[in-house]
Amino acid sequence: MSTLKDIAEHVGVSISTVSRVVNNDTRRSVSADTRQKIWDAVAKLGYQSSKGTRETVVRGKPSKLNKKVGCIVAVQQNKYNHPYFSSILEGIDRGLEDHGYDLAFIHSGEELKKPNLLHKIVKESDISGIILVEGIDSASYEYIKAHVPYVVGIDIPDKEVPRVGYDRLLAAKHAVGHLIERGHKRIGFIGGSGLSMDMEKEKRYRGYREMLQEAGLSIPKDWVLDTQWDVEKSHELMKQALEGQKDRPTAFFAASDMMAISAMRAALELNYRIPEDIAFAAIDNIEFSQYCSPPLTTIDMPKFEIGWIAAKTLIDYIDEKMPVPVTITLPYKLIERGSS
Repeated sequence: MSTLKDIAEHVGVSISTVSRVVNNDTRRSVSADTRQKIWDAVAKLGYQSSKGTRETVVRGKPSKLNKKVGCIVAVQQNKYNHPYFSSILEGIDRGLEDHGYDLAFIHSGEELKKPNLLHKIVKESDISGIILVEGIDSASYEYIKAHVPYVVGIDIPDKEVPRVGYDRLLAAKHAVGHLIERGHKRIGFIGGSGLSMDMEKEKRYRGYREMLQEAGLSIPKDWVLDTQWDVEKSHELMKQALEGQKDRPTAFFAASDMMAISAMRAALELNYRIPEDIAFAAIDNIEFSQYCSPPLTTIDMPKFEIGWIAAKTLIDYIDEKMPVPVTITLPYKLIERGSS
């Protein structure tokens, strides 16, 4: 039976380099070409580690048992079923499966606040990398970056890691521009702030504000409804905004379909006609948006494809096919329906 030294001499590398590869130690990088040569030598010379299945060789490469990736999503996945995130997660799962990897776990940013959970999933899950779907608190994020060798983000601000997403600011401007083209000059906003808790930093709000400013239109403070991304709050605040207000908006831009749909329900309950009395446009194009009454005008972005490409990007990152952190921006399009 061959030893690590035999493998190292055959390939022409150090014993420590061979050890890192066969033990899937990614704390220090080894080029994809060198890794392939080592696994070819392992297959040819018959080396077997005492650690068991982690070093099992299939066709000269590590077995699927150690090809695992974790996923962290900014929000809980049971609340409202989150149809936007579920499509992204489906794309991630399919992308990993298509390239021979397994999805080891999905946790939310809120779950990471539980004692020892973050340490456990990073240290004990035997993962090669993590896909982060939107932002989490800075302490958890810095811990992940310090202890997980490969991180890819979906719609996160950190330019030091590969990122996949769409241009939220421009998408918001497009939706608001559509309402302006329909003749609306009094346009409100429905949405919430991000982790910064500062609405002025939220890209969809910034797109809304910039489009109105470019059109020379005002933004009264009471036309901006901070729902904190809660559908019940969106419904409640919309009722308050429409009851007894003389100079109300004639249209609203919502930063997500879920916020728009609950706000539309509030308007209908107050006997407003949509879009004759008040129009709505949003962002996401979740499946249900075409079935509400009236169907919702919204910005569609390829959610499944965003997830799939994020998975492929992480695998390329792990395989060292990516020399620098890339930013991949996918296109969006406006879907005009009855709400506007």
